[in-house]
This record gives sequence, C-alpha cells and structure tokens, in this order.
Amino acid sequence: MNLPNKLTFSRILMIPLFIILMSVPFPWGSWDIGNAELPVAHFAAALIFIIAACTDWVDGYYARKYNLVTNLGKFMDPLADKLLVSAALILLIEIELAPAWVVIIIISREFAVTGLRLVAAGEGTVMAAGSMGKLKTATQMIAIAALLLHNFPFSYINFPFGTIMLYLSLVFTIISGVDYFVKNWSIMRDSK
Repeated sequence: MNLPNKLTFSRILMIPLFIILMSVPFPWGSWDIGNAELPVAHFAAALIFIIAACTDWVDGYYARKYNLVTNLGKFMDPLADKLLVSAALILLIEIELAPAWVVIIIISREFAVTGLRLVAAGEGTVMAAGSMGKLKTATQMIAIAALLLHNFPFSYINFPFGTIMLYLSLVFTIISGVDYFVKNWSIMRDSK
C-alpha cells in the first residue's frame, strides 16, 4: 500500500461524502452568486470533488516519478475516476445542471473503453491513456467542478462556462472513445 494507492483509496472514500453533500437537503442556506444561487452544501461537495480530482493527478505523478506503479493501482485508479465522475454527472442531472443525454454518452463511452481494456488485458496488452483521453478527463473535471459551483465566478457575468466545458468534454469523450477503438480494433478482431 504505497502513497499513490493510498491517495486512490482516499479518493474512493471521498465519493460517499460527496454524494451525501449533494443529496441530503442540509439546512445550511445558500449564497447569491450573480445570476445564480449556490447552496452551501453544493459548495462543500464541489470542494470535495476538486480535492478528489487533484488526488488523481498527484497519485499518477508519484506513481510514475518514483516507479510505484502496481497492479492494484492500475485497477483502482481508473475505477476511482469512473466512480467519481459518474456519481458527479448523475447528481448534476438530478439538480438539473446537466442534460441526461450528455451524461449517458459520457458514461457509455467509459463502459465501452473499460470493456475494450478488459479484452486487451485478457490478451496480455496494456492500453495506456492517450493524450485525447487525458484531455477528456481534464475537461470533464473542469466542467463538473464549474457546474457543482453553479458556474461561479462566471455567474456574475452570465457566461455559461460550466455548460460550455461540459459540451467540450463531450466532444473529447467521443473523439477519444473512437480513437481508442480505431487504434485497438485489432485486439477485438484477433481475440480468442
């Protein structure tokens, strides 16, 4: 249980706290932020999400820099990411800040690529994340954080930054998903 794996587990443990903060109607009030209102509980949940998203970058950095890559980490890190992003996107639908069809496409891509990775692993091939996949993840994290913050600080100028980032992440999600399948189709074609 090295430092990167501990950070990954901490990210997984933050997910239930994040879900509770977004789901339970805490009587903590809200702040007026320009043309929007930000419930204090959503602000707290956004902070938890941002911290969890940062642990993703930190654990990857330490794992690569100090050669602490383990099979447990290879399994848990993408799982933690998918659980965190899926939970956040589904909760954004519930509070009407993300359209369901966008979330369905994003989560479907994650299932499809995970399936492809499982087939590849069965064939002894490791599929590393490409630059498009990393760009997809970065734009998703930024979009989710902005939407959880009800578009703060852009709500003061009535600029829909979070929504724009969500649609941009959708584009990168589709492109990176197609890219994974095009580059690795031989794994599916030649699998036994």
